[in-house]
Amino acid sequence: MKKRRMSDQKRTALSAYLFISPFYILFAIFGLFPMIFSFYLSFFRWDGLTPMEYVGFSNFEFIFSDPAFFSSIKNTFLIGIMGTLPQIIVALFLAFALNSQLVRFRNSFRTLVFLPYITSIVAVAIIFGVIFNNQPFGFANYVLSFFDIGPIRWNAEYWPVKIAIASMVFWRWVGYNTIIFLAGMQSIPKDLYEAAKIDGATILQQIRHITIPMLRPVIMFVVFTATIGSLQLFTEPLIFLGRGLREEGITVVAYLWRDAFVYNSFGSASAAAIVLFFIIIVLTTINFLITSRIGKSKKVG
Repeated sequence: MKKRRMSDQKRTALSAYLFISPFYILFAIFGLFPMIFSFYLSFFRWDGLTPMEYVGFSNFEFIFSDPAFFSSIKNTFLIGIMGTLPQIIVALFLAFALNSQLVRFRNSFRTLVFLPYITSIVAVAIIFGVIFNNQPFGFANYVLSFFDIGPIRWNAEYWPVKIAIASMVFWRWVGYNTIIFLAGMQSIPKDLYEAAKIDGATILQQIRHITIPMLRPVIMFVVFTATIGSLQLFTEPLIFLGRGLREEGITVVAYLWRDAFVYNSFGSASAAAIVLFFIIIVLTTINFLITSRIGKSKKVG
């Protein structure tokens, strides 16, 4: 009888493991294996067809001596800051407005805010390509002409390239982060806001002393995902700049993609991927230390 009970427990445990196994199998195939293989490949010279040749740290020496690699790191940080920081601040205020009882048709506005996220990234890049066209009839250049500013070559000059790509990132992700913040705000007790209004607190004071401290876990989540997403920026610069990927706008992921699939140098591409991996680890740790202090000293209620 005891043996039968143990057997039933094992069968139940086995069933549970079978139900969750697809996730771990897919993660092992498409997540863990590529990471391990990239680390292994970073020590070899390989064009994808011929036998691999062990070269030690030569791939790392190559990318660290390549000015384009440092440009890609600099571009990734600049575009990440320009596209992510305003995005999080605006998303926070939009979420506060959409959570307010003063706004009518809130459900319609919530849908409209989320629409950019589900729009095809290719369509976004094409539309922004028209907006940031180099010609005088491009929308951005046309608007600037009213201020006596001549046509700007948006996909060829240092800062205009970054502004155009950062605008795409901002437009696409601000709605997604707004919905995440909104979900977090709806879990905050409304009594806190009512008490603050009775005490005469302004909207900015409510956001500073109630919303932000109570949203700390959500803010940490958004900052982590936004940081990792900005470091993995690839599609926007590729579509906006084309396969040429000018140095003014190339990012780290675009750099390693170009090494692997344009130059057939999978070893140096893997080395760049490993460097990016450690950059993400360092920045995530810094983000955790900073965001974990947000609102900690605020006393709520």
